[in-house]
Amino acid sequence: RVAVVGAGVSGLTATKCCLDEGLEPTCFEQSQDIGGLWRYTEHIEANRPSLYPSVISNTSKEMSAFSDFPYPEDFPVFLPNAQLLDYLRRYAEYFGLWEHIKLGTTVVSIRKRPDFATTGQWAVVTETDGKQTSHIFDAVMVCSGNFHEPSLPLHCFPGIEKFQGQYFHSRQYKHPDVFQGKRVLVVGMGNSGVDIAVEASRVAAKVTVCTSRGAWVLSRVFDHGYPWDMVFNTRLMSLVRNSLPGPLSRKLFNYKVNQRFNHENYGLQPEKSCLMREPVLNDDLPSYILTGRITIKPGVKEFKANSVVFHNCPEEEPIDIVVFCTGYNVSFPFLEEAVVKVENKHASLYKYVFPTHLQRPTLAVLGLIKPLGGIMPVTEMQARWVTRVFKVHLSPTHTTFSLLFFFSNPLRFGLSYDEVLKIDCLVYMDELASFIGAKPSMLRLLCRDPWLALTVFFGPCSPYQYRLGGPGRWEGARQAILTQWDRTLKPTRTRVPAGSSS
Repeated sequence: RVAVVGAGVSGLTATKCCLDEGLEPTCFEQSQDIGGLWRYTEHIEANRPSLYPSVISNTSKEMSAFSDFPYPEDFPVFLPNAQLLDYLRRYAEYFGLWEHIKLGTTVVSIRKRPDFATTGQWAVVTETDGKQTSHIFDAVMVCSGNFHEPSLPLHCFPGIEKFQGQYFHSRQYKHPDVFQGKRVLVVGMGNSGVDIAVEASRVAAKVTVCTSRGAWVLSRVFDHGYPWDMVFNTRLMSLVRNSLPGPLSRKLFNYKVNQRFNHENYGLQPEKSCLMREPVLNDDLPSYILTGRITIKPGVKEFKANSVVFHNCPEEEPIDIVVFCTGYNVSFPFLEEAVVKVENKHASLYKYVFPTHLQRPTLAVLGLIKPLGGIMPVTEMQARWVTRVFKVHLSPTHTTFSLLFFFSNPLRFGLSYDEVLKIDCLVYMDELASFIGAKPSMLRLLCRDPWLALTVFFGPCSPYQYRLGGPGRWEGARQAILTQWDRTLKPTRTRVPAGSSS
């Protein structure tokens, strides 16, 4: 019996992977519906993510699909949140997940059982309509996400207590009306910060974005108008990036992201350009800077009553509203601190998944990672690996030796959460896939199906590649790979000029 905490992207695929492996999942969701981050509500609900209505996915539908469930071909390439939620509902319906989900049920606590050292079991307490219930589970998958506890370090902003204007965390943002005619300061240059700045600039008197570190800015529309991730995340490109020496690989990346516009000219160049920071996906920011709708400034030095002073800028800038886009804390209030140790937003997890010090590998954390690519295929691959580990561990004939297949190098830890993945998303996916025997073999493919092999190597590394063989093999994987561009172009080729060869 496996407890799954949360019915968002990670929780849904975790539930499905449990069923695939013959485990018995029970998915606990505290709100009254599935979808997690992607379920928009006008009001902000406690202890769950809050979305603004204009949010669109940063990764294309082909690169962010679950590996055995492609998006409908008529869905747009980058998905508005409502359509992504629709996809999750279809996924839950198609694979029969609803009967395993308990809505309106909060996980209050998860504790090791007294005999944990031998059984690996957990005591789970849940609450529904004010009534608490105790359960015993053989394993736990924590899929509660990390966008529910805002990080608002006001002590890092001298003078904020004197500021007479309005300020709030980006989690509280819903509509741009609040900025009408105001002078707005956005603190932070993540995806949310840039999205909010762009929306605010359409109604505000002035919008300033301040960033101490800068950021690379990518557009969803990449080379020749194709989606950025379908061009960037290919096996060929990954091989090139990871075969070159580190400094040369970073220079190649810097050159590529500066092709669209020179980041230094726009005040966006990351302060330490040698570091691979997580890029920001936004199509409007460069043109909005060019047209004066948004101004980029360095970090905040000090707040005054009605203004702000930036580092290396002597003059004060009048401000009415401040939006702090300062991220989120990683927290698991239902777990004891000793189970998942979090320090300075860092969680010590083997391969970003398993706590490193537990006597039994029966608790896993999914989705606590920032890949340069779609999060859904990554969490699905994590779930496929985790459920295989659980299956081996919970087998009556399991031995410690049999688990070495899954934990091949216990000295290698995942990076901290708030660092961008220093290796390719594809490298990480391949590594987890190799643990369960689902990594595609290029040599075998080349011998058996040359056209498919070429498509897999030179084309986008779409999730379907991990269903070509091994556990969870899907008969439709080959066709899904060969038709991925058809599904990408279908919603955009809505007008074909007369005489066109297409």
